[in-house]
Amino acid sequence: MHGNIYEWCSDWYGEYDISITVDPVGPNDGSYRVIRGGSWFLSSRDVRSACRNWIEPDNRAHIIGFRFCLRSQ
Repeated sequence: MHGNIYEWCSDWYGEYDISITVDPVGPNDGSYRVIRGGSWFLSSRDVRSACRNWIEPDNRAHIIGFRFCLRSQ
């Protein structure tokens, strides 16, 4: 799951609410979207899901992608 490409997240980049400790979300709006997971382009210490970075939503790069997920019922 980690290290192939950065993955787009639906959160806007910003500070987390420190009172929420499980699955926190970012602010309701902003200028940058969160990307996670590192990529093949980075050092090994950054290739992990805790690697949280930001980028403009309309930016495209060969190190950024997304992952489909299906919620089972």
